Amino acid sequence: MPLSKDKYDVIIIGSGPAACSSAIRCAQLDLKVLCVDNIPSKLSKKKLSGIICTTGCLETLILLESAKLYSSLVNDINSHGIYVDNISLDFSQTVKRKNIIVEQLNQNIVNDFRQNKIEFINAKAKLLDEKIVQIESINFTSNKLVSADNIILATESSNISLPCATIDNEYIFDSSTAINITEVPNRLAILGAGVVGLELGGIWNRFGSEIILLDAQESFLSVTDNQISREAYKILTEQGLELRLGARVISTKIQNKRVLVEYQDAEGNHAIRVDKLIVASGRKPNSEGLAAPEANLMLDENSFVHVNENYRTNLPNVYAIGDLTMLGPMLPHKAMAEGVFVAEQIAGIHTSPINYNNIPNVIFTEPQIAWVGQTEQALKSKGLPIKVGVSPLSINPQSKSSSNITGIVKVIACAKTDVILGVHIISPHASEMISEAVLAMEFSASSEDISKTIHSHPSYSEAIRKACHIIKNVD
Repeated sequence: MPLSKDKYDVIIIGSGPAACSSAIRCAQLDLKVLCVDNIPSKLSKKKLSGIICTTGCLETLILLESAKLYSSLVNDINSHGIYVDNISLDFSQTVKRKNIIVEQLNQNIVNDFRQNKIEFINAKAKLLDEKIVQIESINFTSNKLVSADNIILATESSNISLPCATIDNEYIFDSSTAINITEVPNRLAILGAGVVGLELGGIWNRFGSEIILLDAQESFLSVTDNQISREAYKILTEQGLELRLGARVISTKIQNKRVLVEYQDAEGNHAIRVDKLIVASGRKPNSEGLAAPEANLMLDENSFVHVNENYRTNLPNVYAIGDLTMLGPMLPHKAMAEGVFVAEQIAGIHTSPINYNNIPNVIFTEPQIAWVGQTEQALKSKGLPIKVGVSPLSINPQSKSSSNITGIVKVIACAKTDVILGVHIISPHASEMISEAVLAMEFSASSEDISKTIHSHPSYSEAIRKACHIIKNVD
């Protein structure tokens, strides 16, 4: 198989958040870049899967915005003295709107690639050694070999499948295909009450579905601060989400155009019948078939690519970023930061390492859940002296004016130094509010620093200042 005469500075396998951010930064640093990814046939050959739609984050957010608007018109609008008759829902139009926005964002990525002269090939790619990539495409008469001084692996992750729930995309969906369901099911079950399950459940609940979430874990949202998870459980169940914890699904069957779900919990075996079932049981790295066996790319027992602190694999000048590694959580903004970091490393720009302790996490429910830093239970388990300030949204003027008074803002600071150690929020616009906390923690700010910083009034962000002011007055 002949080696192409085209020589690149960087070849990037993938086109998700990590890949796109890295490709654009490499090009900005005058590196010749080739990006290769196998885009589904339903997308145009000129389209990239893009920073957003491979993660599903924005698609989820778009649907949630539509769901919130619909739910408000049906349930809450009269309290404002506004009366609307004959409200109806054309859900196919809702999905069409979502797809149009995603296409527009995809086109933005295509334009960025063109402006930065980044070459893109829609094909399967496989790493053969530290400098050679094999490209397989129906557009080539035979497989093509391309070479580069540096190779970046950024193929992201995919949904974990369950033997007890086979995806058929008619009755049983994974979290990626579920966002393209074109009709609102009367009764919907979701396997997994984690981040993705809660986000999808909140969307369909607002569109009128009865939602049942089944999760094998006994605890709810164990990744969050305990006080936040308790508040979230209270709020979400009051909204209508039925959470069944400690429920292990045994089997699923399609009967009479419905899904029979059999599960087991501490009280025994149970069965429910639903119109649709969504499997949201986690994600796995897309490392299968990424490298030829003779390349000797090192993977761990869970198929994550082994890297050092600079994202170098065991192969010279081969990097892996994003969901392919165990470094940090599977988040698009984390992946994008890694993509920029590696691009600058390749160009000889040595920047500060990514601080995984200060990466914001967000769950796009309504209200949103966001946090950065350590939880109260983690700090107490270490025996660290802390002070805690909690500000309920019920006393926040902006919350009252918006009729969104459920939620809290919690700030944790070191009792000795007053340095902020963690901020945990359940509130409307929490994804925006958490940025202040991330910036404060990046600069090692104290709770007093925030309490003395003037915030606009009225605003949701005042709740952060209020929580810090409470810490200041804790004995």
